[in-house]
Amino acid sequence: MTVFMAERNLQGIGMDELASAQRRAIDVARDMSANGTVVRYIRSTFVPSEGRCECLFEADSAEAVRQLNDQAHIPYTRVVEAMDLTPP
Repeated sequence: MTVFMAERNLQGIGMDELASAQRRAIDVARDMSANGTVVRYIRSTFVPSEGRCECLFEADSAEAVRQLNDQAHIPYTRVVEAMDLTPP
C-alpha cells in the first residue's frame, strides 16, 4: 500500500480535541477496512505554535484517505502521496 499525508490547519485546537480526532480517524479506518476499503492510520505530527498537523495513512488511493477524513469530520487542506522514512 501507498503512504499518504493529510495536511491540516488546526490553529487553536486543544489536546483533547486533537486526541478525539485521532480516535475518530482510527475508528473510521477500522470500519472502512472491515467494509473493503483498506486504509490504516499510521501517526500524526502536530506543531501547536503554528496549528499545523500532518497525519500519515496507508491506503490504495488518496481518495480513500479523503473519504476517511470526511467521514471522521476532520478538516484537511490536501492529501498527497508521501514517503514514511521511519527507520527499521
